[in-house]
Amino acid sequence: MQGKQKLNLFSFTMIVVGLVIGMGIFRTAATSAKHAIEPSVYFTAWLLGGFFALCGALTYAEIGSRYPVTGGYYKIFSYAYHPSIAFAINCIILISNAASLSGVALIGSGYIAKLFPSFIQTDIDKALLSCGAILVFYLINLRGLRMSSRAQNILMLIKIGMILVLILALFFPHEQAVTAVVAATPAPALPEMSWIQSLGVSLIAVSFTYGGYQQTINFGNEVDKPAKNIPRGIFIGIAIIIGLYLLANLSYYTIVGFDNMKAEREIAYVLMEKVFGKTGADIFAFFLFFGVLAYVNALLMSNPRVMFAMSNEGVLPKMFSKQNPKNEVLTVSLTVFAAMCIVILFFAQTFDKILNFTIFLDCFGMVASSATIFVLRKRTKHLDHTGIFKMKFYPWMPLIFMAAYLFVGTSIAIQTPDTALVGAIVLAAFMVIYFVSKKFNPSIGTDQSAKEI
Repeated sequence: MQGKQKLNLFSFTMIVVGLVIGMGIFRTAATSAKHAIEPSVYFTAWLLGGFFALCGALTYAEIGSRYPVTGGYYKIFSYAYHPSIAFAINCIILISNAASLSGVALIGSGYIAKLFPSFIQTDIDKALLSCGAILVFYLINLRGLRMSSRAQNILMLIKIGMILVLILALFFPHEQAVTAVVAATPAPALPEMSWIQSLGVSLIAVSFTYGGYQQTINFGNEVDKPAKNIPRGIFIGIAIIIGLYLLANLSYYTIVGFDNMKAEREIAYVLMEKVFGKTGADIFAFFLFFGVLAYVNALLMSNPRVMFAMSNEGVLPKMFSKQNPKNEVLTVSLTVFAAMCIVILFFAQTFDKILNFTIFLDCFGMVASSATIFVLRKRTKHLDHTGIFKMKFYPWMPLIFMAAYLFVGTSIAIQTPDTALVGAIVLAAFMVIYFVSKKFNPSIGTDQSAKEI
């Protein structure tokens, strides 16, 4: 790390905000409201989601400080557990990322479909639009073209700008709404749930929206004065995100109405149409679709590199590290990841199914990865007084975080047991694949997979 400029407090705070703020808020608010038996459940879920994100971000930042490595979570899992678990969980995370990309693509297609006639707004039509977006950026990346960092930053600003527009809509009097929105289809009746059960199911969508904080694992050794600036940056960043999300949800709640939220999908479009008319809503949908494209492009660029790293470690076949000699594109890894996204897209077709599948897989990854802090604390005591980041309120922070994801995972298993069963089978299958592969290639998971600190 010598010679590399360290991140100051402001830069790290903005990174935290950028990692978490995504496209989910434009869709998941409706899903969360649909499962909330009353507004208190809904807003509690969004507050708790932010607190759990804070606990998770602090935990991952310390893991990154104690065990700074590249190549995904594989080396950390190998060091803390066993290479078979490392392989299975890392593959689970890749599938979860592919499902997340498909889900966000469906959010974008749901909004852009509003610009087309109503007869091409079915779930299949939206899945086809999403597939088209994935294929376009697959071909762009396959040719070695890269969206510039400036273009990515502009799209990030557009995304934050759209959230601010939602919030500013609060200040427009309701009677000035230009157009009345067509009455939504009534939401299906919820099965009888207790307050706590309703909270657990509402947290599924909220967890998706707050995702991204786990990437603080990559910045543990990149921040100036880490013991001071990491907790401050994470706290300020998460506080900003909670504030933006709560205000956006307040806008939905105030303008659209809690009961109407339950029956909507493209909820931000409904809000925009109420306040700015159909033209304003169409413009909003157009820009939102471009924000989705930025996310699709970012995941298509980053995840093949994780597969490349796993291939270099010997845990994936060598073909996954194959590069095009002309443009250095990871052709096999990129193709396989894009194919995973499309398969998941047509397997699930709807955002809600993808959401449950993604978060259930995340529950495995989050609990297993955050639990490595207990192993690392024990094995790296000699680093405690070297200036690395060491979170306060240990072990409560990681324990709360793990308990939260166990709670959410249990809620998914109760609500959609088939999804939970598929997730468990996928995890077990990857562990079997590891041991079968090791039988034919004994070098898998040996000394190269993990290092001592």
